[in-house]
Amino acid sequence: MFLDPVGQSVQQRWADAAMTVAFEELPPVSAFPVVPGRRWGPGLWWSATTGRHVAAGSNAMRTQLMVLDRDPDVTGLAGRPVRLLWRDGRGRVRSWVPQLFARYRDGTGLLADCPSRPEAGGERALRAADAMGEACEEIGWAYRRLAPLDDVPAANLKWLAGYRHPRNAGRPGLMPSVLEAFAQPRPLLEGAEAVGDPIEVLAVVFHALWHGQLTTDLEAPLHECVPVGPRGWDGLGGTGGAG
Repeated sequence: MFLDPVGQSVQQRWADAAMTVAFEELPPVSAFPVVPGRRWGPGLWWSATTGRHVAAGSNAMRTQLMVLDRDPDVTGLAGRPVRLLWRDGRGRVRSWVPQLFARYRDGTGLLADCPSRPEAGGERALRAADAMGEACEEIGWAYRRLAPLDDVPAANLKWLAGYRHPRNAGRPGLMPSVLEAFAQPRPLLEGAEAVGDPIEVLAVVFHALWHGQLTTDLEAPLHECVPVGPRGWDGLGGTGGAG
């Protein structure tokens, strides 16, 4: 079940809908709940991948949106765009709305939930996860309960996300100079100062780190002396896919 572009509810066979419906273009099929006492409630995430807002229901979901928004293989994102219905072993109708949908470059999709802790949602969530996994496996997609990030990489991603917008790419000619300055790994501030005024240049460096044009070890806290290198450098002195 999903909402069409004019907001009408549509119920369609899952295998057919998955092949024909652009879920990444659809609004939430139901609103994210507001839970009293939580420090962070539903909101919107501006996606650098799509240039549009994505509905987010929790801080844990926002963090997972950051991860997917940086993934070069992700081409579309949406919050709660579809409700799946099925019958359990006793013939009872069950339903579940995954929190997150991601479209990949090869056309496949990911349905995901973003629990703040492994046991979040209880038995109902775990039973739904089994049903979601089977439904996605049938059509060559994936379903995952995305594990929360550790504090340090989550904080680093949140910082870099503040520079994801194209306005932080800098004035014409500045980005090529930044990439050239870090063609060989060097400390963050040292490389920025080699290009110009750090107040101007650091925003461009962070933008490049968000988009993967530069890389560093995001498992360690970001600071002025953290080594930064070119795309493909693993942040620890080798080459690989980190960053």
